Amino acid sequence: QLVESGGGLAQPGGSLTLSCAASGFDFGNYAMSWARQFPGKGLEWVGGIVKDPTDAYYDDSVKGRFTITRDNAKRMLYLQMNDLKLEDTARYYCAKERTSYQITGRDYDLRGQGTQVTVSS
Repeated sequence: QLVESGGGLAQPGGSLTLSCAASGFDFGNYAMSWARQFPGKGLEWVGGIVKDPTDAYYDDSVKGRFTITRDNAKRMLYLQMNDLKLEDTARYYCAKERTSYQITGRDYDLRGQGTQVTVSS
C-alpha cells in the first residue's frame, strides 16, 4: 500500500513537500517514482529514485525545482517541490516500479490514491 500526504494550496514560487508511506512490500528493494495527473489527462512521470537513495532522475519540466528522496528505514518517499508554477497544479501519486534500479516512468505495479497540489495566487 502507498499513501501520499502533504498536498495543498501553494502560491507561485512557493514550496510543498509531499510524503508517501509504503507498506506491504520490501520498500527498500524497489525503485520508486512520483507521477502526476492533470484534469482529463493521463499520468505524467515527474521523477524517480532507485533503491539506493543517492540516484534520482527527473522529467525536464521539474528538473532543478523538485527533489526526490527516500528513507528506506522509515519506508518513506518524499517529493520536495520548490519554485512551484501554476502548471504544477495536478494530483500527485507515488508509484512502485517493478525492479530495484530500472525507472520506467510508466510500468508501475502499485500506486497510491494521490494527493492534490494546487498552485494559485
